[in-house]
Amino acid sequence: MNHLLQNIALAEMSITCAFVLIWAMQKISQQAFPLLARVILLLVLANLFFWPLGISLELPLAAYVRGVIGDLSIVTTLLLWGTLMPNHRRVPAVFKLSVAIVAMGFYPLALGLGMFDPYAWGYGSIMFLIAVLAFAAVCGLASWSKGAWILGLAIIAWGVHWHESANLWDYLLDPFLAIWVIFSLLGLFLEKRKEKARSGYLFRPG
Repeated sequence: MNHLLQNIALAEMSITCAFVLIWAMQKISQQAFPLLARVILLLVLANLFFWPLGISLELPLAAYVRGVIGDLSIVTTLLLWGTLMPNHRRVPAVFKLSVAIVAMGFYPLALGLGMFDPYAWGYGSIMFLIAVLAFAAVCGLASWSKGAWILGLAIIAWGVHWHESANLWDYLLDPFLAIWVIFSLLGLFLEKRKEKARSGYLFRPG
C-alpha cells in the first residue's frame, strides 16, 4: 500500500513539474501552444520526471523535487493543472483573498504563535469539514463551479487518503498556494492603482 502511495505521489509530482515547465515555456515564448502540442509535451516531460534516468540519478527527478518541496495540496495541484486547460478562467480575486486571509491566520497559529492550533481541525473535525463544504457551495453559487469541484475533489482525496497525510489541511492549503495568492493580490492591487493613475492623468481637467 505504501509503495502504491509513493508511486501516486511521484506521478502527481511528475505531471505537476511538466505543467510548470510548459507554463514557463509559454511565458518565455509569449504565446499559448496548441492543445495537441501541450498534450505531447506533457506526456514527454511527465515521463522524464517519473522514470529514473540512470547515470548518477538513482531516483526519478520527481522524487528529488518532492524531497525539496514536499507534497503540494490537491487545491494547488488542480489550480496549476487547470492553467493549461482549454477555456481556462482566471481564479476569482475573492477566492484568492479568502485563501490569503485563512493562510495568514492559519500558519502563525499552526507554528505555535498562540495556544490555539487550527491544524488539529484537519483530523476529522465535522465543523471544519462543514465549513469547507459551505465554502465550496459558495464558489458554485458565485458562478465559479471550478472552485467547487476543486474543493470537492480535495475532500474526496482526503477521504480516500490519496496522500500520506491524514490531515484535511494538507489537501487544501500549502505554503506555495499562500504565497501565490498574496503576491497575486498584491499584483492586482498595483495594476488597479496604475490604471487609476493613468485614467486620472488622461482625463483630469486641463
